[in-house]
Amino acid sequence: MKTSLKWFATALWVVILAASLAILLHGTQSVAASTVRVACVGDSITSDTKYLEVLSTMLGTNYTVGNFGVGRTTVSLQFDKPYMRQPAFQEAQTFNPDIVVIMLGTNDAYLSQQQRNNFTGDYKALIVPFQSLPSNPKIYLVVPPPVFNNTLGLPAGVLDNDVIPKVNQTATDLGLPTIDTYTPLLDNPEAFQDGVHPNLEGAQVIASEIYNAIT
Repeated sequence: MKTSLKWFATALWVVILAASLAILLHGTQSVAASTVRVACVGDSITSDTKYLEVLSTMLGTNYTVGNFGVGRTTVSLQFDKPYMRQPAFQEAQTFNPDIVVIMLGTNDAYLSQQQRNNFTGDYKALIVPFQSLPSNPKIYLVVPPPVFNNTLGLPAGVLDNDVIPKVNQTATDLGLPTIDTYTPLLDNPEAFQDGVHPNLEGAQVIASEIYNAIT
């Protein structure tokens, strides 16, 4: 009789322990599933600078930040490396984000006026798949940072006078919010390592502007 009771008590504790473990694991999965997923889409200013690291730290553990930047990519399809034709474009969608931050356009300043003629149409084509995601993400278009004297051959005037107005026009047409990283860095050439790519100081400014917008 004592042996039976001892066996029953042991079995009961095993059941209780298993149930407790199941609840604990379920709770952990729920927390992980509830993090806000932020897909950062862009060119080398996204992929090769520190701004995403800074942004991730600022947002904290309730957010998961995905880096989907690809160097030298453009919005315009009339180029040899448009963002829409890169694997990262599909990967960013598969990430099923709650928030999409798109910072493209800098490399489009390299292109001729004719190649940029359909910039807004191409940008809208890039955005539509994100709007169609089941997660129904909030989408932000980032006005890219300014360009200063550089050895990369990137013309600041084209970015200022043609590309940035087209970014803003796209946002207006689609009713999307913009995040301005251009203005706060306009008088800070020292915040760039080569006149185009921000250093840590510039990355902190960009991350701060994006943080303030999405929170």
